[in-house]
Amino acid sequence: MSAPDRKEDRVRQLLEGPHPVVPAWLAASAAARGDRLMRRRRALRRAGWTLLCAAVVAFTVWALLTHPWEVPPSGVSPPLEGW
Repeated sequence: MSAPDRKEDRVRQLLEGPHPVVPAWLAASAAARGDRLMRRRRALRRAGWTLLCAAVVAFTVWALLTHPWEVPPSGVSPPLEGW
């Protein structure tokens, strides 16, 4: 008998054998943990969207006030005298 066959036989024995008794509190505990995880995930998602929206608003206000797309005036050109 090869090693995979022995492993397969052992798995079959475990599946066919007596199953352990599940504690009564386990389902309630798992549901409570799932609720906590979902609330935490929802709060993090809301905080992320809020932060993203605040960053977009801040960038828009900054861009409207400073006009970064305009070329700054050049201070290198010589003064125009004697026209």
